[in-house]
Parts: sequence; structure tokens; C-alpha cells
Amino acid sequence: MEIHRINPSQRWSDITVFNGIAHFVEVPEGDLDADIRGQSAQVLAQAELALAKVGSDKTRLLSATIYLTDFANLAAFNEVWDAWFAPGTAPSRACVKAELANPGYLVEIAFVAAAGEGFLA
Repeated sequence: MEIHRINPSQRWSDITVFNGIAHFVEVPEGDLDADIRGQSAQVLAQAELALAKVGSDKTRLLSATIYLTDFANLAAFNEVWDAWFAPGTAPSRACVKAELANPGYLVEIAFVAAAGEGFLA
């Protein structure tokens, strides 16, 4: 099976696809002064763009690992997360409190999704 790496660099690839499964991570890339709702919306919008690059969409997410810097933000994060999914389409998920690489980040999410047919081989 071929491994597809999208935008690979020395340190990471934006998306890695193997055996039809896409793995990628999103962090806020816009307004780091935004609150948890704003940063979460940024991350989820970026995830939609990443999913489109592999012929997929948010209904094909298999799992997500959510990293929050403060669990006081969990309820607000969940509001944005819940609104992003149509009923019955949310993936399995884990939520972890963590210190993130950039102190401006309030959230980071690692996603696993089923890729489209062009990424099956």
C-alpha cells in the first residue's frame, strides 16, 4: 500500500493517508486572540478544508483527539463541536488537557478520517 503525504516537510506532513485512512492535525491559524469558541471554529473550518483535499468530509471522520489547555473551556468547546455535526455523525473522541506548543493556542485536534476513493491504494 502506498503512503500519501500532502505538503510534506522535514518536521511533518499536513495530511498522511494510508490504506484509505487520513490522519491530520489542526491548530488555530488565524486569530490567536480569539476565545475558545473562535479558535475552535477556526480549527473545524480548517479541518473541512483538509478533508476536502482527501476527497472526504466531516461525516467521514472516524475519531478525534482534542487537546484543550484548560478544561474550563470544555463546555464552550462542546457547543461549537456539537453544532458542527449533523445528528448521528460525530466520531469517537478523546479530550485531553495539555500544554500546547504555542502558548496562544487554546485547542488542537488530531483527526482520523476515511479518505475518498482516490486515496485507497
